[in-house]
Amino acid sequence: MANIKNVLIAGGGLMGKNIAFVVSSNKEYEVTVYDIRPAEAVDVEGGIRTSTKALVDKGILSEEELAERLSRIHFTSEMDCEAVRNCDLVIEAVFENMDLKRETFAKLEAICRPDCIFCTNSSVMSPSEISRDLTHRERFVGTHFWNPGHLIPLVEVVKTDATSDETAQAVMEFMAGVGKKPALCNKDVPGFIANRMQHALWREAISIVENGIADAATVDMAVKNSFGLRLPQLAPLENSDLVGTDLTANIHNYVLNYIEDSHKTSPLINKMLEEGKMGFKSNEGFYKWTDESKAQVSADLNEYLVKMLFNK
Repeated sequence: MANIKNVLIAGGGLMGKNIAFVVSSNKEYEVTVYDIRPAEAVDVEGGIRTSTKALVDKGILSEEELAERLSRIHFTSEMDCEAVRNCDLVIEAVFENMDLKRETFAKLEAICRPDCIFCTNSSVMSPSEISRDLTHRERFVGTHFWNPGHLIPLVEVVKTDATSDETAQAVMEFMAGVGKKPALCNKDVPGFIANRMQHALWREAISIVENGIADAATVDMAVKNSFGLRLPQLAPLENSDLVGTDLTANIHNYVLNYIEDSHKTSPLINKMLEEGKMGFKSNEGFYKWTDESKAQVSADLNEYLVKMLFNK
């Protein structure tokens, strides 16, 4: 594995702060968060304390452990500084804007050592396109952290059209070393691995509502009370082997003729957009929302994740 000691997080938003906290789990690493905003505006420590409050409240993380980890997380608003010049690995977490990401890496490449590994945290943008204009494209890889980044174990490590095997392996080992479950995506394709599966499910769920088969609440209830319960323990391909390839083939020969396969956004979604139904943003989507119910969804998600991951 590459000799990684100094890690730079480029971007001090919510995801950047959470990634910094994740990296601090390994005492071998010193972590620096870079952001163009001043330290007071970014407030790395305050953001991490807010994200980890549930972990501290439930005794999963002690105040002493949190303080020790925070002591190894530093901040700078100056890109041309020693922390950036000496970093061994960069995880970029700026806004999802192609030009901004390319500009950030162009500046970093002019400052960082030639052997520094570059990682881009993007859920949708092609790491091949982001790294297009760099000189050392072989040391560039996608690293898709899932939100909330300090809780969801998966990180998709996405090889570009130029990533070396050595770089991909080094990043896989690094992510495992900070407690993540890295998944190697061998091809830079839209959606990578997990989002492709997630949105295939969303497409079918929306289609069921659109075609009057069931309403939104019934669709969600059906997922939560059937295969959704067993997915963490019995994943799709394990399930296929469990029932048998022959049964999988027989079911698919019949049901795939009827499952939604449109390559365009659902007319129902377009209609909702026209009506201003933007989900949480407008307090109405498939459901009607209040500030209280929106906050409850986020709280319940964090509670569920903590219980699933730590049995607390």
